[in-house]
Amino acid sequence: MDIVHHYIEQGEGEPLILLHGNGEDCSYFAHQMDAFAAAGFHVMALDTRGHGLTPRGTAPFTIRQFADDLLEFMDLHTIGKAHLLGFSDGGNIALVFALAYPERVDKLILNGANLDASGVKRSVQLPIEIGYRIARLFARRHEGARRKAELLGLMVNDPNIPSRALSGIQSPTLVIAGTNDMIKDDHTRLIADSIPDARLTLIKGSHFIANQCPEAFNEAVLQFLRS
Repeated sequence: MDIVHHYIEQGEGEPLILLHGNGEDCSYFAHQMDAFAAAGFHVMALDTRGHGLTPRGTAPFTIRQFADDLLEFMDLHTIGKAHLLGFSDGGNIALVFALAYPERVDKLILNGANLDASGVKRSVQLPIEIGYRIARLFARRHEGARRKAELLGLMVNDPNIPSRALSGIQSPTLVIAGTNDMIKDDHTRLIADSIPDARLTLIKGSHFIANQCPEAFNEAVLQFLRS
């Protein structure tokens, strides 16, 4: 183990782990902590490797490494099984984790996740790819550029999960996204259709529905967790 995660926690009950998106930290879920804790869950929101107050460490900066980091976090805190809610890159981490360690996942909530870069609307993905190429050019000389290249690289090179692999998801799954999400609508539907018996919920709003439409988002998540 070369990192120790920073995290915040609230409530008592079944463990519910929240995973933020690219370049964010656990504070993204400020509007979820109280609601989920009040509903009877032990809520833990993590800063993933190299995000927020969690150190970068020396291991690879990839979605699969973040999934392995999550396994170490659960082992360290003696969490045998947890509900996972991942947003954006956090959803990709949750997806990779559920495929690799199905016995450790209770219910799975994927918010704005994608299988590969083709799932992102081109108007959003193109500037990411251009920024990534520019940052890589200066990465060796400037720490800020190296950091930016690593973050943007997650959205260019990861997670590359074939849709057929999703048939291996064993957990009850909710796929949730905004009606005007940066993830293509047909890609979100592909994810839901590829996971056995997955539930699909669309909420009016952008990619950031948990932050911008917390009441509707929290209600949908809690309804699923209680079902």
